[in-house]
Amino acid sequence: MEEPNDIAGDDPWWAIAALSPVSLCIVGLDGSVVMSNAAFAAMVGRGADELRGMHFRDLTHADDVGRGQELFDEALRGERTTYRTTTRLLDADGHVVWGDISVALVRGAGGDPQYFIGQVLDVTRDRADRAKLTETVREGVREGARERTRSDVMLDSVDVGMVLLDSDGRYERINRQQQVILEIAYPEDHLGRAGQCGEVYAADGVTALTSEQQPCSRAARGEEFEDQRIWVGATPGDRRALAASARSVRDDRGRRDGAALSFTDVTDLFESLRAREVFVASVSHELRTPLTVVLGHLELLLDQDELPEEVSRELRVVARSAVRLRALVADLLDPATTMAGDRTRGEIALDCVSTDLTGLVVEVVESALPGALAAHVVLAARTHGTTRVVLDPHRVRQVVENLVGNAVKYTDSGGRVDVVLDLRDHEAVLSVADTGIGIEAGDVAQLFTPFFRADPARRRISPGLGLGLGIARSIVLAHGGRLEVHSEPGRGSTFVATLPVGGPA
Repeated sequence: MEEPNDIAGDDPWWAIAALSPVSLCIVGLDGSVVMSNAAFAAMVGRGADELRGMHFRDLTHADDVGRGQELFDEALRGERTTYRTTTRLLDADGHVVWGDISVALVRGAGGDPQYFIGQVLDVTRDRADRAKLTETVREGVREGARERTRSDVMLDSVDVGMVLLDSDGRYERINRQQQVILEIAYPEDHLGRAGQCGEVYAADGVTALTSEQQPCSRAARGEEFEDQRIWVGATPGDRRALAASARSVRDDRGRRDGAALSFTDVTDLFESLRAREVFVASVSHELRTPLTVVLGHLELLLDQDELPEEVSRELRVVARSAVRLRALVADLLDPATTMAGDRTRGEIALDCVSTDLTGLVVEVVESALPGALAAHVVLAARTHGTTRVVLDPHRVRQVVENLVGNAVKYTDSGGRVDVVLDLRDHEAVLSVADTGIGIEAGDVAQLFTPFFRADPARRRISPGLGLGLGIARSIVLAHGGRLEVHSEPGRGSTFVATLPVGGPA
């Protein structure tokens, strides 16, 4: 067998290898270093002479020696001719140098093993960069987990049910409150997809929602909506009223990627409205008896022929007001009218006849004059002769009285209210304009909601339940007309009621 020193010394290849920037070394069959080039010596921080005769085990980290020796022995036994491994080498100061080692066993002409040639790449920096990258990724994962935990805690702390749907309508995420809602709505267990039928009902609490009508199904189809009222649960004690809202979720390219829904528990609100109805009905019943007595005595007085004309005229004004008050009490007892802000055309019964609307408006203004004078508010009416319209005089009088009364009520001393009746394109247009306190833009949309009263109205401590405008709009709609409002805080409001001359279609 040739000595590695002799072969390496005579081989022109080794002369070139000695100058290569790639770390190279020759190791004898006993595992000791025979020769190494300058690159390898520099990598492990030792001189070439110091390296000569050192066993490769002395250059290897203790934890990697076993694997290195195993590969070396397998090559000697002929089980492999080459091998590659990543090993921790130790420099002269004991610092770890990561090496990517490729080893080949050189055999002589007769096939006998001669020595090993090894090529070593310093991958210490690569390993450090990889470890840093790995730690960065791990920290990102940990931060993501922490963020999700914080998000979960935040979502679970609110009393609103939250649902996140993916693009296929599957439940991707829900909070604790929504889990409670699902247990009530789906006592047999929820399958985690939009559209499952369960104990889910429409706002009336009776009509079961179909799969397509359910809030999550609508959201999964891309619908966006606010305040869909539903009931969930079959047991009276557990039933909850919910207001569902939905918004689409979009990716960074604007494509729909799911939906987010919220379910707000409005059971207490529903019960509060029901309690209000009971209260109003109870008070209204109590008002009927004294009103009947008042009207009866007014009739007796008006039947007396010897009354002066001025007194009779005043008593007739009182009688008309008492009749109107009785009608208002009857309206309060009618749930359909009480909730007029939620009603649409056709739900209020009308008794329409051809009526002199001009005379009706003038009568209302005359009845309101004493109150306006007491409040030091100028009340003026402008009409154009007789205007005959097919309408329910009792109901329309209610509208005019409400608009005129509100205008006087919310106009400060020294202000003015103008009532104008015009005929335009087969429509009677009644305008009631005041120079009063006005209405905030955010309150205008809610003016016709039952029991709603704007903040300025509440601050004035003006009497009223907040039903009048809702009832007025319901009456106008029932006639096939429309009721509009234009207002500016501090400058006043204008209410415009438009009625078809020929009556409801």
